[in-house]
Order: sequence, then structure tokens, then C-alpha cells
Amino acid sequence: MTEFFTQHFLNPERLWWWLLIPAFVALYLWASRRKNRSGMRFTNTAVLNAVVPAQSQWRRHLAVAMSLLSLVTIVAAWARPNGVEKVPRERATVVLVIDVSRSMAAKDVKPTRLDAAKALSKQFVQEIPPQYNLALVSMSGNPSVRLPPTTDRVMASRAIDSLDYQDSTAMGGAIYAALDAIKMAPRGDDGSVAPGAIVMLSDGFNTAGRAPAQASADAAKDKVPVYTIAYGTENGSVDLDGKRERVPPDREQMQAIARVTHGQAWTAENTGQLDQVYRNIASEVGYEEVKKEVTATWAGYGLAFAVVAALAAVSLGARWP
Repeated sequence: MTEFFTQHFLNPERLWWWLLIPAFVALYLWASRRKNRSGMRFTNTAVLNAVVPAQSQWRRHLAVAMSLLSLVTIVAAWARPNGVEKVPRERATVVLVIDVSRSMAAKDVKPTRLDAAKALSKQFVQEIPPQYNLALVSMSGNPSVRLPPTTDRVMASRAIDSLDYQDSTAMGGAIYAALDAIKMAPRGDDGSVAPGAIVMLSDGFNTAGRAPAQASADAAKDKVPVYTIAYGTENGSVDLDGKRERVPPDREQMQAIARVTHGQAWTAENTGQLDQVYRNIASEVGYEEVKKEVTATWAGYGLAFAVVAALAAVSLGARWP
């Protein structure tokens, strides 16, 4: 709970003033009960109504409630709350990791998983901002950087076209290859490395190489999110060594990678879904979340509550025709 307040307020210690709210509520309830007991002393209600005009109970409660809400929001504004705003990235390196294991020959996604992935991946590279560097890693038992970071989209499309089937799937090794590719990107004028993001498409289970969990932890340490796509259907199958083998995607593993690295996980069972996922990812990697102080917004809420409270109080004191 303490971590929540320190992340969302620049001066969370000022929120202790919220403790006044329960005290004011208790005082109001006590005063209301005392008023009711005092009113019971008058047996002649006609005389009482002539001396003290009846007040609207709901307007009185509204005035008090709005006053308290105004106090809550004003204290929150005084604590300097933080909000999150998405702003366009000026530069970044996006590494596209495509599974090229034998399971990608399955035809549950027409014409094959790999052919469909290659076609839509070429569309994806055209949709990310042109100033971003793009790299390509093929994921098999021996992952490799097929294209170092470049802004040349024609070269990127050719590299995707050149992908072909290989044996096994090493998810951990593919993540490490992608992290190496990010380090190859040109540095900025100040010598800084551009923010990186990994987009991993896989249709199967990890079968070789280093553990995906350790690779994910290292990616998180480098602040590189991994956006995963669990690709294909549960009924997908291929013929391997004369035997028909089912090749469903490992959704749980892909979700774990995305969760650890603070990325996002998607599933795609057909070309339409894969196309939409790529569009979503293109919009995600193009922006970054930046903390922004939103004191004025909370102060505006407080003003709105105060105005309603004032109107309710005025209506109590006014004698309407």
C-alpha cells in the first residue's frame, strides 16, 4: 500500500490529512442526532414549523457529502498526484523474432503458418515508425540475427522472405539473440542506446537451449519488453519422420515471458487475428508511458465538488416562492 502511494503521489505524506474526513463524518452524525433529540422536546409541531422552516434532508446531506468530497480531492491535489501519459517515442529498436521450427509448416493457418507469418510480418515492418531501427532474429534450435538493426524496410522484407525451416525451438536463446541485436543499434548523439522492444512469434514449445525464464529475467533487467504472439491452433499438426504430430502453441509460456518483461501477450489462430495483433503491437511500441503530474486535474475535481456543495448550501438558506 505504501508503495502505491509513493508511486502515484510526489508528496504522499500530505495524504495523512485524509484522516480528518472520518472525524468530520462522525461530527456530522453526532450533530444530526443531537438536533433530532432537540426537536422532540417540542410537542406543538405547528408552532415549531412556524418558527423553524422545514429543511430538505437530501439537500443537507448533499451539501455535506460534496464538501467532504471536495476536501478529499483538494488534499489529493496538494499531495501532487502522478498520472501516466503516452507520448510518441523519438527512436527505438524493434527486434522481430520469428519461429522457423518445423512446426511452422502446419497448414491450420493457410497456406502454412510460416508463409502467412512472413507475409504479415512484412506488413508489420512497414507500420512501425520509419525512424525506428528494425532487426530480425530467426528462432530455431540455433537462433541467429538474420538482420542487424536498420531503417531499410526493403532489406527487412528481403530478410523475412529468406527465412526457411530449421529444427527445434530455443525461446531463451532467441531472446538473448534479440538482446544482442538491440546492442548493435547505432547510438544517439549523447552515446545512449535507443530503447528496445522484442516481438516474438512462436507456434510451439521450448525444446532446446537456455531456459526462457532466465532469458526473460535478463530482458526485464535491461528494461526490454517482449511482446509475444502464441501462433496457431490447438489442432495444428505436421508430419515429422513419417508420424503425424500435433503442434499446439505454448500459450502459458508465452504469457509468462510477456509478464516477466512487462510486455503483452497475444494469441493468433488465423491470418486475420495475426494481422490485428501486429497492428496493436505497432501502436504499442510507437509510444512510451511517461509520468506526468496531474495536480490541476484533481484541483478541478475539488472545485466541482465545492461548487455543488455551495449550491446545495444556498438552496437550504433560500426561501423559494
